[in-house]
Amino acid sequence: MTNSVRKVAAAAALAVLGAALAACGGGAGAPDAGREARMGTPAASGSASASASASAAGSPAASPQAGAPAKPPTMAPGPNGLTPVFERAKQQTDKTVALTFDADMTSDQGPRAAGGEHFDNPALISALRTLKVPSTIFMTGRWAEEYPDQAKSIGTDPNFEIANHSYSHHAFTSPCYGLPVLDTAAARADVDRAFAAFRQAGAVNTVPYFRFPGGCYDDQSLRALSTAGVTAVQWDVVSGDAFAKDPVAVAEQVLAGVKPGSVVVMHCTRSAAPVTEEAVRRIVPELRKRGYRFVKVSELIGK
Repeated sequence: MTNSVRKVAAAAALAVLGAALAACGGGAGAPDAGREARMGTPAASGSASASASASAAGSPAASPQAGAPAKPPTMAPGPNGLTPVFERAKQQTDKTVALTFDADMTSDQGPRAAGGEHFDNPALISALRTLKVPSTIFMTGRWAEEYPDQAKSIGTDPNFEIANHSYSHHAFTSPCYGLPVLDTAAARADVDRAFAAFRQAGAVNTVPYFRFPGGCYDDQSLRALSTAGVTAVQWDVVSGDAFAKDPVAVAEQVLAGVKPGSVVVMHCTRSAAPVTEEAVRRIVPELRKRGYRFVKVSELIGK
């Protein structure tokens, strides 16, 4: 293979991975079409706003397994029974913040994992334990299948809760950063399959929360999940850790954006978010110095 061919192939591979992971965090470089889908169509945006203002109550999800929190709080359905959307705590005077981490792996990345690519980040999880930072991990079912021991370790640690990030990391609406798109029936099945993968791995601290791949959703996708008993969780602070090389810049972006009740989106994927652990080690002590307390998403929703 000539050098020019190698360069083209490498660039293509990076572009595909970039679309899958960077989309997950809705980074600053996201295309306008993807950003528009992430926020929903005009009609969906109205529904999401109405949903986000609903009080935390809602119908409970399926009975949790032994060892899991009893009936984690969910939000009431939005207009016409649409899946509710949570972005930031209603109580915005309490200096709490939720660090959330997307454990991304798409359904077709098994060969790359077999070839040595690391979609996990054990050092990050260890740092969160050492720093005693309660966190919510939005995990794909495919990630849980690839790393069942880690999924079980995270999902049986009271410091963490595992939320659903789909099984395949395919999009639930289009456009969404070039991700393959699921139809309505496949979308609901994809969510169910992810929860099944968590159970298979032995994770018990699972919560009925769902994060759309790429953050892309509209009314149709909210309707597709309306019978799943989940609350969709977005964010108000983008860390910019996907493919970042400077942990200081990531930390500064988070510190500049956090407000009381914020939800921060980061990643738990070594190969494509390599500086997240170091950034977290800078973020946590600074926010604590500013008087912030770290909580899981379930605590924010329950306020």
